[in-house]
Amino acid sequence: MTKTSESLVLVTCKAIAKHLSSTNMHYNWVIVLTWLSSFLGSKALPEVIKLGGLSESGNEVLQSAFRYAIDRINSDNYLLPNSRLSANVQQLEYQDSFQASRKACDLLDQGVAAIFGPQSIEPSATVQSTCDVLNVPHIETLWDFRARPDNHTVNLFPFANSLSKAYRDLVKSKEWKNFAIIYEENEALIRLEELLKDPLMREIKQKVLVKQLVPGQEYRKLLKEIGKAGVKNLIVDVPTENIVSFLKHAKEVDMMSEYYNYFITSLDLHTIDLEEFQYGGTNISGFRLVDDTAPEFEDISQVWHSGSVGFSHRKTKDKTYLKNITTEVALMYDAVKLFASALHEMDRRGQDVNLPAISCETEQPWSQGSLIVNYMRTITARGLTGEIKFDRYGFRSEFNLKLVDLTHEGLQEAGDWNLNVGIRITGNSTKAFEEVKASLKNKTLMITTIINPPYISLKEDTTLKDNNRYEGYCVDLIEEIAKVLGFKYVFREVADRTYGKKNEWGEWNGMIRELIEGKADLAVVDLTVTYEREDAVDFTMPFMNLGISILFKRPTKKVPKLFSFLSPLSLEVWVYMVTAFLGVSLFLFVVARFSPYEWTNPHPCDPHPDTLENQFTLLNTLWFTGGSLLQQGCEVTPRAMSTRVVSGIWWFFTLIMVSSYTANLAAFLTIQRMTSPIESAEDLAKQTSIQYGCLRSGSTQAFFKHSNFPTFKRMWNYMESARPSVFVDSNMKGVERVKKGNYALLMESTSIEYIIERNCDLMQIGGLLDSKGYGIATPSGSPYRTLLSSAILKLQEGGILQMLKQRWWKNEEKYCVMEETSHSVSASELGLDNVGGVFLVLSTGLCVACLIVILEFTWKLRTIPIEERESLCVELSRELKFAIMCGGDSKPVRKESSPPSNDLSLIQFSSLGNFNSKEAIS
Repeated sequence: MTKTSESLVLVTCKAIAKHLSSTNMHYNWVIVLTWLSSFLGSKALPEVIKLGGLSESGNEVLQSAFRYAIDRINSDNYLLPNSRLSANVQQLEYQDSFQASRKACDLLDQGVAAIFGPQSIEPSATVQSTCDVLNVPHIETLWDFRARPDNHTVNLFPFANSLSKAYRDLVKSKEWKNFAIIYEENEALIRLEELLKDPLMREIKQKVLVKQLVPGQEYRKLLKEIGKAGVKNLIVDVPTENIVSFLKHAKEVDMMSEYYNYFITSLDLHTIDLEEFQYGGTNISGFRLVDDTAPEFEDISQVWHSGSVGFSHRKTKDKTYLKNITTEVALMYDAVKLFASALHEMDRRGQDVNLPAISCETEQPWSQGSLIVNYMRTITARGLTGEIKFDRYGFRSEFNLKLVDLTHEGLQEAGDWNLNVGIRITGNSTKAFEEVKASLKNKTLMITTIINPPYISLKEDTTLKDNNRYEGYCVDLIEEIAKVLGFKYVFREVADRTYGKKNEWGEWNGMIRELIEGKADLAVVDLTVTYEREDAVDFTMPFMNLGISILFKRPTKKVPKLFSFLSPLSLEVWVYMVTAFLGVSLFLFVVARFSPYEWTNPHPCDPHPDTLENQFTLLNTLWFTGGSLLQQGCEVTPRAMSTRVVSGIWWFFTLIMVSSYTANLAAFLTIQRMTSPIESAEDLAKQTSIQYGCLRSGSTQAFFKHSNFPTFKRMWNYMESARPSVFVDSNMKGVERVKKGNYALLMESTSIEYIIERNCDLMQIGGLLDSKGYGIATPSGSPYRTLLSSAILKLQEGGILQMLKQRWWKNEEKYCVMEETSHSVSASELGLDNVGGVFLVLSTGLCVACLIVILEFTWKLRTIPIEERESLCVELSRELKFAIMCGGDSKPVRKESSPPSNDLSLIQFSSLGNFNSKEAIS
């Protein structure tokens, strides 16, 4: 086909396509005809496409990158096979907006298809305004927080809001308890906007410092202020060229140890030589936008490293030459590639592109400029900064960032971030753990402590120096841990001799303060893990578990009383016993005199006696009941049923009472009782005669101060208001105060165990009031905490911790025989509640005996003729009166009128009525 026929067919196809399109026919026909025109060799793009570039002075590297990108696109036979890009770069002064506007108009007069740059915000805004009026694509690669969606500008730099979210997600993932933001330019606060307005940050806003650096001034003074505030996590937003200076100044003020964390907001952290800082253990991290997995990355990086395109040759150990590719360079390459991809897509769809000269004076817009911009925003391409795509507002919101951390081997990838997933940590934790372990080898750690036996104490030999001066449980513990991890250490006593407490202004003292200020690496002693301390420092897993208990002076033995044998029964029971003894004796005496069967013939040989006798005289009755009570025999024995019932029930009563007394007496005689005035914390809270307190500025004091339990709140109110003060400055002073008496010390149970092992006159009262543990404290964010916890766990599993406790707690030289106090085992006296039932049985038996004696009297009265006796009531009253009046142990026999000759029983037992001898004879 000739060139003329080709042109004719092409014109015809275009005409048909235009007609079909205008008549709203099916879109497939348009595609077919468009493809046909393309197949016939139609050229929708010009052979030469001019691209304009505005480069500010001092930014020659970016200009070279722009030219190199165009050359590389031209060498690609796929993107623009029939067209060639041409670079037209105009040089202008730094931040000269007027010159930028004039140069942009010059480029438009030459018929450029798009303008790239410049890199400063003010000149770029001027060029953007010009391109927006003339509908010319304007391509930016700079961070511009003022970007608007309604213009012809395409910015490949990540959208400010999305980048701010990446910074927020990283800081939240690190779970920093406090941090400082250091920035130079005001725009930095916009980059960190999402972090500052996050609800979580509002909760801890008192722990966030925001400091602005004055450009051109050194950083030491500001860093010292931050270090003095105890902040070890820093977010640094300074120009890339100032990062090394900033880190050097931080090193000079001793803020580059392993306890400090630096997050650099610059996306060019990978281009900085950090070899000077990579062996100090400082945690330096940042984000990288450059994607080293891009297909063309290896080729481009090697070309740029060689210096063949105008880049300065840098010696680097990175085999991928990452340090030579800045974010601006990568974005410039991607910008050119994206523009070429858009032209390719237009060419593929048969879109015409004309490049007329555009005049800024006539302000006649380019009709196809908006179409090119729309293609750039709708297609997706992949470049040196990963996947390039834009949201519906024209912003690059979805992008991928690489998280890089500084290690002994340089910057290494530790994770990534994107808008949909957020932060994702992918670093090798095992490798990081081994690196920290290797850094700890042969490192000398400063350990702050307090003299408090048996944890830490001074040896008697005063000539010893350094670590040799100290001994104790914690000294041996650190020695065992050091053997496992291979570090060295130096013990140093804390200056103010306190554990650590936060005052009302939020300032710490004691060992906690030394950890916060970086004066010590570890704090080892009986330091309790609390929520408040955990908020300021980090703790390892507890190496000892314990709780608060009460130390009190052991009471002296109670001196036995002269009449201590009366102790088994209460005074009330003894009174009832004596009453029962006298009452039963008198009752038995009356019943025996009332019953006719207890009156016997004193002369058995005389069948007709004049008088009858009763063996239950008052003395005999007392002797009988007393002998029964003492479990002894007696010659007096009851004869009648009624008296036998009384005797039997009395014997049952004495059996129970004597058995109970004997059993309880054995307990009283075998147990040496010691009475303690208090037995628990409740007993302390209910009284005021015995003072009680705890260690000042310790976890025990904090426990009572912040407790909501009513008993503990009442105890704290007492301790706080007591005068003189009940708080002690050390455990030893508290022990001495307890020894003096009338004082109870609230302290950790492990310390109490050690003290009572060596002081036999002291004891522990009650159980544990809480549950907690002792841990090794490290500065917040210390990389050694996990290693120390692992070592403690290993010692625990090996039984080393228990062996150490036995070594330092058990006193081989002094052995105390522990006496049991009354609150643990004791014998209580028996009260009426215990033996009241026996008295009830006794009373019931006596009532039954009364009924029986009345029946006996009535039965005997029936044997007397009616004419010789009076009525039952009269006879009963007369006999009861005789029994009560105690007229003696004998009475005359009542004679019958015609007694049977052989019936002695009637004569012997017919003595009813109270008659004297004369009456009986007559």
